[in-house]
Amino acid sequence: MFQFLLTGTTAPGNNGGNPDPWPTIIMLVVFVLLMIWMFSSNKKRRKEEANMLNSLEVGDEITTIGGIIGEIVSMKEDTITIETSKAGTKIRFLKTAVRSVDVRAADKRAPQQPEEETDK
Repeated sequence: MFQFLLTGTTAPGNNGGNPDPWPTIIMLVVFVLLMIWMFSSNKKRRKEEANMLNSLEVGDEITTIGGIIGEIVSMKEDTITIETSKAGTKIRFLKTAVRSVDVRAADKRAPQQPEEETDK
């Protein structure tokens, strides 16, 4: 079915001759470029995820991959414990289960600056 990819094409009316290698070369180059693009974007995403996991602190509000939202109350090497409600429900997760950090603890500690009122 895809014999033309391996043998190339010949000029019309030429019953023999050498096959044209360009279709095969172009397909190989496109395949290699596609693989390079896929691996580089995946590497970037993994690096960003590792930075996010390494910067977790007690007090950060997070969302897990299961959709559970809570505040980190304690951390160990590979696990975190989050509090998910005002009643004090605590759940322990692996750090790798964190999808995103919604509010950083440092942002909660920073004093809110009042909005300036302008008299016109």
